[in-house]
Amino acid sequence: MTWLSIHDPEGPEAAVRATLILAHGAGGNRDQAMLRLLGEELAQRGVRTVRIDLPFRRLRPKGPPSPSGQPADRAAFGETARLLELEGPVLWGGHSYGGRMASMAVAEGPERPDGLLLLSYPLHPPGRPEKARTAHLPDIAVPTVLVHGRRDPFASPEEMAEAAALIAGPTTTVEVAAAHDLAPAKSGAPAKAADAVTAMLDGL
Repeated sequence: MTWLSIHDPEGPEAAVRATLILAHGAGGNRDQAMLRLLGEELAQRGVRTVRIDLPFRRLRPKGPPSPSGQPADRAAFGETARLLELEGPVLWGGHSYGGRMASMAVAEGPERPDGLLLLSYPLHPPGRPEKARTAHLPDIAVPTVLVHGRRDPFASPEEMAEAAALIAGPTTTVEVAAAHDLAPAKSGAPAKAADAVTAMLDGL
């Protein structure tokens, strides 16, 4: 399948502790640097990462998603899990738009993963805090890790803390010195996110 890439735990007999289905932001695809580097970090910790192109990106190589395509983008997480016949704990997540779609899919159900990873959750459009995307957050009851850049124009650290408090399940927030892209090559975000994910798994 040309729309997914898999990072398996390293070693011929490495056990898979859990599987993360991970999606990209509105302007990218599954090969975004943060997703690739996070997959490598998680593989070292026994977590398989399945990086997917969301349906809107499978339809065209460039351009933003459309509101009419959001239901398909939300459904992609559960569909991927069923397609791969995943066993053991399953996590959903994504960067920016991908994380927003994962979070909405978790809130809507009926399928729900064991945990959620939100990388640079786009809390509101830059400069438009009145357009907060928080209505569904109280319906998220699974453990959630949020990774946020302190210079992210889509949410200040204070705004992200307020949003995290709306989530019904237990939350962990990881802050890094970066903007919306999380500067994965220099901020340490991939390793810090992987550590937070494995800590979340410890609590399941």
